[in-house]
Amino acid sequence: MKYISEMGPCGWISWLIGLVAGLLVFWVSLAAVGWLPSLFAGLSVAAFLGLVLSNLMCGRKAEAVADADHAGAGVAAVASGTVAAKSAEEAAAAKAAEEAAAAKAAEEAAAAKAAEEAAAAKAAEEAAAAKAAEEAAAAKAAEEAATSDFDGDLIFEGENEGTRPKALTAPRDGKPDNLKEIKGIGVKLETLCNELGFYHFDQIANWTADELAWVNANLTGFKGRATRDNWIEQAKILAAGGETEFSKRVDEGKVY
Repeated sequence: MKYISEMGPCGWISWLIGLVAGLLVFWVSLAAVGWLPSLFAGLSVAAFLGLVLSNLMCGRKAEAVADADHAGAGVAAVASGTVAAKSAEEAAAAKAAEEAAAAKAAEEAAAAKAAEEAAAAKAAEEAAAAKAAEEAAAAKAAEEAATSDFDGDLIFEGENEGTRPKALTAPRDGKPDNLKEIKGIGVKLETLCNELGFYHFDQIANWTADELAWVNANLTGFKGRATRDNWIEQAKILAAGGETEFSKRVDEGKVY
């Protein structure tokens, strides 16, 4: 039954031809030899032709179909293997990229942390240096105050050396002179002089020796500076409307 069901159109046609040939032999030989020999002869011819034709005509086709099936299966297997290999390769590449990204992120995080720690260490170092400098300046100022005799009376009087000059509570007409034109007076010292009530060149130009001693003793962080840089001599020139080489450079913007 399995053979009959698997013959297909080619097999049925082959056996149909064999059956027709068997019937012809049966009818032709019936009158000559009788029905039994004719039936045997017809069945023999039908069976022979059916087997021969089905094998000759349908066997090659079945083989071709089988070969095609095998070839298709091979192609499918190769394609499946190629797809699987490609998928594995892509998965490996994706994993490698992911690992590389993770390594890069870790490296960047480590670099950022190192930079942050370095910045913090530098800030701490700078703060410590600034504090040390401030303490050194304070110690120096205290030492100068305790050991400097600006008025020459052989008595170390600290900020009470000499006599305080006459001071102003504000600049005349609200317009202070640019004390930075005096060499030795920078931005900080100009601010300190203003705080002490000195805004104009003529104030400095008219200091007496005793008043100069007081100023030297009270220039916190810059004690003795007024004498060392000859403030009075420079102030006299500037108060008279003159100029010094230094004041020219200040006016031209080459100093501040």
